Amino acid sequence: MIKSTLEQIISNDLAAIWTVLTPEEKRRVADNFIIHDFKKHQLIYAEGDTPANLWCLLRGKVKLYKDGIGGRPQILRLYRPIQYFGYRAAFANEPYVSSAAAFEPSTLGAIPMSLVKELIDGNRGLAWFFIHELSKNLGGSDTKIVNLTQKHIRGRLAEALIAMLDNYGLEDDGATLRIYMAREDIANFSNMTTSNAIRTLSAFAQEKILTVDGRRIKILDEKRLRHISKFG
Repeated sequence: MIKSTLEQIISNDLAAIWTVLTPEEKRRVADNFIIHDFKKHQLIYAEGDTPANLWCLLRGKVKLYKDGIGGRPQILRLYRPIQYFGYRAAFANEPYVSSAAAFEPSTLGAIPMSLVKELIDGNRGLAWFFIHELSKNLGGSDTKIVNLTQKHIRGRLAEALIAMLDNYGLEDDGATLRIYMAREDIANFSNMTTSNAIRTLSAFAQEKILTVDGRRIKILDEKRLRHISKFG
């Protein structure tokens, strides 16, 4: 009964991978699939660690980040259910070059990378799945590099807010972002100082683009925010 329930969870939450696996491969994944619960801010893996698992976010939110000059972190990516991560370094046969942590209480599934590599050797569909995912991430990283280096701080902050909106959506009121980030985290995601993030948020509020109540951000004019994000 327990195994049947686990297989149901896996088939629902790993649907993107599940569809390209054979029945025998699905059995092997189910037998080796381990569920982990992480507390808010708990580290999943650290820069320099040896990659051992393919991670899939089942519930919650996860941030990928890298410590920069002076130890200031740069948030590189926010993960939402159901997204896979932690495998690039394993494919490159190198330690992790960034860290991952739970942004809020989160549940993740882990599959040993040794098993993933074995499955890829015999399953072209699975190989193409990872090629597709890596290609999308590379394209997104290239775009982010240009945006972070060329956009004005208004454009960078607007882009970060739109990424939060597109990743996690809105609360039931249809306006409040379904993620509550500290000003420091917003700054680290936007590649700016915390003081600049606070000033820019205040400017957006004065322009009636959004309202801010503690960590709750309510989007009032999504069209204008997207325009600033694009042309920043």
